[in-house]
Amino acid sequence: MFNQEKRTITTERLMLRPFELADAKRVSDLCNNYNVYKSTLTLPYPYPVECAIAWIEAHEENFINNIHYEFAITDKSSNELCGAIGLTNKQAHRNGEVGYWIGEEYWGKGYATEATKAILAFAFSEKHYHKVFARHFASNPASGRVMQKCGMVKEGILLQHIYKENKYDDLIHYGIINTEG
Repeated sequence: MFNQEKRTITTERLMLRPFELADAKRVSDLCNNYNVYKSTLTLPYPYPVECAIAWIEAHEENFINNIHYEFAITDKSSNELCGAIGLTNKQAHRNGEVGYWIGEEYWGKGYATEATKAILAFAFSEKHYHKVFARHFASNPASGRVMQKCGMVKEGILLQHIYKENKYDDLIHYGIINTEG
């Protein structure tokens, strides 16, 4: 459920909330992990705290200008930060891309799926998108399973589309259309 005033989304176990500068150290700690880096498209490695600060500082303006919505994924009961999820806004086409990362210590707990389902509801109910899409590396099938669990449909494969770590990787594209609107 989205709280407009606080810009938070609450799920069964999670609270998705705006990042704060106080989160920068934790973001750096979670992202400064080779296993997280190798499964993401744009995350730098190493990931110093200065990167986290610069990234967080851009969020407010992007949110206000309806360019990009970025949320911290936190445990609802402990407030512990475990990852991030973002949604771009392509207003001309009424669609956007969802992207996420989860700290390695939280993998396998269903947090990415729960957060993605919440972001899809936000995109369709609050922002009135027609479609949301996501992409993952072929070398990261767990991310594809998240997309499938959220009702997204595999739309295609971009063969050897990404060059990372001195090799090419396929990029697998998923999408979901808002059937309510």
